[in-house]
Amino acid sequence: MEGGKPSLTLVYQAVQALYHDPDPAGKERASVWLGELQRSMYAWEISDQLLQLKQDVESCYFAAQTMKMKIQTSFYELPPETHNALRDSLLTHIQNLKDLSPIIVTQLALAIADLALQMASWKGCVHTLIEKYNNDISSMPFLIEILTVLPEEVHSRSLRIGANRRTEIIEDLAYYSSTVVTLLTSCVEKTGNDEKMFIKVFRCLGSWFNLGVLDTNFMASNQLLMVLFQVLQRDETSTNLHEAASDCVCSALYAIENVDTNMPLALQLFQGVLTLETAYHMAVAREDLDKVLNYCRIFTELCETFLETTVRSPGQGMGDLRTLELLLICAGHPQYEVVEISFNFWYRLGEHLYKINDAALHNIFRPYIQRLLHCLARHCQLDPDHDGIPEDTDDFGEFRMRVSDLVKDVIFLVGSMECFSQLYSTLKDVNPSWEVTEAVLFIMAAIAKSVDPVNNPTLTEVLQQVVLLPESVHMAVRYTSIELVGEMSEVVDRNPRFLDPVLNYLMKGLREKPLASAAAKAIHNICSVCRDHMAQHFQGLLDIARALDSFALSTEAAVGLLKGTALVLARLPLEKIAECLSDLCAVQVSALKKLLAEEPTNGKSADPTVWLDRLAVIFRHTNPIVENGQTHPCQKVIQEIWPVLSETLNTHQADNRIVERCCRCLRFAVRCVGKGSASLLQPLVTQMVSVYQVYPHSCFLYLGSILVDEYGMEEGCRQGLLDMLQALCMPTFQLLEQQNGLRNHPDTVDDLFRLATRFVQRSPVTLLSSGIIVHIIQCAVAATSLDHRDANCSVMKFVRDLIHTGVTKDHEEDFEVRKQLIGQAMEQHGQQLVTQLMHSCCFCLPPYTLPDVAEVLWEIMVFDRPTFCRWLENALKGLPKETSGGAVTVTHKQLTDFHKQVTSAEECKQVCWAIREFTRLFR
Repeated sequence: MEGGKPSLTLVYQAVQALYHDPDPAGKERASVWLGELQRSMYAWEISDQLLQLKQDVESCYFAAQTMKMKIQTSFYELPPETHNALRDSLLTHIQNLKDLSPIIVTQLALAIADLALQMASWKGCVHTLIEKYNNDISSMPFLIEILTVLPEEVHSRSLRIGANRRTEIIEDLAYYSSTVVTLLTSCVEKTGNDEKMFIKVFRCLGSWFNLGVLDTNFMASNQLLMVLFQVLQRDETSTNLHEAASDCVCSALYAIENVDTNMPLALQLFQGVLTLETAYHMAVAREDLDKVLNYCRIFTELCETFLETTVRSPGQGMGDLRTLELLLICAGHPQYEVVEISFNFWYRLGEHLYKINDAALHNIFRPYIQRLLHCLARHCQLDPDHDGIPEDTDDFGEFRMRVSDLVKDVIFLVGSMECFSQLYSTLKDVNPSWEVTEAVLFIMAAIAKSVDPVNNPTLTEVLQQVVLLPESVHMAVRYTSIELVGEMSEVVDRNPRFLDPVLNYLMKGLREKPLASAAAKAIHNICSVCRDHMAQHFQGLLDIARALDSFALSTEAAVGLLKGTALVLARLPLEKIAECLSDLCAVQVSALKKLLAEEPTNGKSADPTVWLDRLAVIFRHTNPIVENGQTHPCQKVIQEIWPVLSETLNTHQADNRIVERCCRCLRFAVRCVGKGSASLLQPLVTQMVSVYQVYPHSCFLYLGSILVDEYGMEEGCRQGLLDMLQALCMPTFQLLEQQNGLRNHPDTVDDLFRLATRFVQRSPVTLLSSGIIVHIIQCAVAATSLDHRDANCSVMKFVRDLIHTGVTKDHEEDFEVRKQLIGQAMEQHGQQLVTQLMHSCCFCLPPYTLPDVAEVLWEIMVFDRPTFCRWLENALKGLPKETSGGAVTVTHKQLTDFHKQVTSAEECKQVCWAIREFTRLFR
């Protein structure tokens, strides 16, 4: 922080401004300044002083929060000899401030917990805290708060205490866990019916259950368990207490997931939860939705915990099927939010039964799934007074989509055909209200694709009846019937006699604003599945495409229709494709020309993205089968369109979004005709390089990778593509070498290394012999620590493929040159690369990136194992062996074991397992 340590008065004024300044700019300035203070060394002393002064809630909250943040992220700033003083100071503050505000107590409790976890010299912290405060009833609330957050912080990602210290702490907490439970029990006894204390006790107990350190035999006979269920059985229990007790029971059920090793507690919880059915009915009668949701959470957690037992021994002991009855009782509740809680359990049950695939077992569970489906169909009904189409973006619309997914996952237990027929018969035999009809059609649409379409009279009858629905039926029924028709496209494909009536029905929908997008999606589905049959209707599709904007379509639906049209276009005879493609593109091209001819308004040209996206989808899905030697039918059309795309790109070169859409369009055009786009190569590359010097949009790098992929094997194109790479690299390196350049431009990193990887794959010697390769490798080494999924994946893939070039395809004539060039590159950068990779996976990268790191290390080892052994040893020597709190991060034995595991690995996955285990020591 510039200007030295600020005065307390200045800090106090900044805190006041943060909370009370009426001017948002003043608040923002205060926030930035206080953020800088929190990052500085002065924050420790200033926070301590503010807490001593106890001037007001705001300044104390800021100080407590700062203290917690500093301990979490900057504990290394303090010398070890100050740790004891910091602990004593924090304990004094929490005692002095215990009545000021609960949020301040929580922040200080977190600070104390985080300190205890990092401070190796503070042995048996739980014991010392209980010894110090358990006889003082006024200290009990903050003591329980510390004991609540302590287990929660053990797996905190911001602490990075490492696996060795974490194991030590968990063992320590397990040792003292019974002492904590005894303290909580005596707390409940001493405080009588103090609701706030009960809530604190239940939260604390839940936290210890979540960490999995409680002795389950001790808990099975503990008084607290009885208290929990008494609270949940009592009708007069308040909402907050009910929620805390429910959370605690759910945590306990989760903790005994391995039922067989926790039998006594499992039995107590199982019997306890079954006693709550009456209390559930009472909550329903009182219309207390909060309590109903809590009970449903408990019942669902019970079913999740005993899932394997239920499937293994249904109806026996703790496989008692009353657990499923409880969930079905909840499914009968009129509010859909209640049944939704149990969805994950039903998914898992379906998954288990599908894997086991035992007919006798399926028969036991089938009636439960049938009842569930019956409830779900009822929950999917719209309100009788609902107008218009079903909304799919509100909460209820999202619920229906989740129902659709769940039905698809469990339908195999009931039988798709049987269910489909039953649903259809409810529409045929009785004359239900519109909302029942719509819900039944909705469920039918969910399962239509899983019904076998071969010789199926029910399916054809349904299709026949649906397309005869009169226009007078409710709009929502028509909407869902259109969706059903779209899902039945395979039936249409097998029964082409229905194609005309189906298309007529969908065309009616397309002309009505509320139904247009659904009808367009259904036509797209029919085009995708019935491509050959639809060829005769291509002219009709072309007419729709020409008049696309006269229909009230969403952007997605319009693009979908064009996709369907392009798929059918690709099935036409080759000689017709060029002309038809030209017609299909003409609307979009003339719209782009019109936009280019218009004068900009307020210095901005009109947005061409709609037309670019439509062209892109046409190029992407027009993929006719072209024999060798034949000219690609789309080549001429794309050459004609290029000048318009080029001019659009020039006009909007400063706008990243539009340039991205232009590049996407060009990418699919190049992919569409492959080598047939050769005449565009020179002008396209020239324009890309020229614009990129001024506006380094990363999509140019991506487009470059497509060009290298298509032309990199062509001898005559290699030098030109290398020149392109070098010209694009210069501005890219300038951008990435700025402060935080890699972190601020992950898309550029991603696309640069996609381009470099394509070069390695298509023309490795060209790249490896060039001067630019050194800079690309240096950039890659720096970027290995970048915590961004796509960018990191691209970097790792580049390095892996680069090194692999030195060992692969050893029969090819350029192998020796490749091997030598990779050898030189590794000699120059190998040690640095291995050191950086080890540092990155220990300190910078999330666990999901580790398989990629493992693949790179494996490739280096395959290329030159003896040298790699030496590099890895040097890299490991450079890792820190202790934390700033004095705990051992990694022992000498752990280092040597890891080195041995990696260097003696016989396949890549062994390297991956070793890294996974090793990096836990630093997390």
